[in-house]
Amino acid sequence: MNHKGYVYIVTSSNNSTLYIGVTSSLKRRLKEHAEGSGSVFTSHYCCKKLVYWEVYPDIEQAINREKRLKRYKRQWKKELIESVNPEWEDLGMMVAGDPEIV
Repeated sequence: MNHKGYVYIVTSSNNSTLYIGVTSSLKRRLKEHAEGSGSVFTSHYCCKKLVYWEVYPDIEQAINREKRLKRYKRQWKKELIESVNPEWEDLGMMVAGDPEIV
C-alpha cells in the first residue's frame, strides 16, 4: 500500500534560512518543528514557519521531489515559494484546519 507524501519548506521568522523536508504526515511534522524536535537543523535555526508544500500520492515521489528541490539554487526556491505564497505567510494554520491534509 502506498502512502501519501508531502514535501514542504519551512523557514525562520525572518525568512533567512530555508529547510526542505519530506514526511508522510505534514501536521505531525509541523508540530515537531514547532516543539523544536523536528530536526537539529530546524531547531538550531528556528525554522518553524511553513511557507510551501506539495502533496504526492506516493511517499517515494515526494522523496524524489525533495531531493530535486534541495539541489535548487536559493533564488529558484524563493521563486517557487512566491509562485503560491508571495507574502511568505505562515501556512501552518491552513494545514491544521484542512481535514484532507494528514
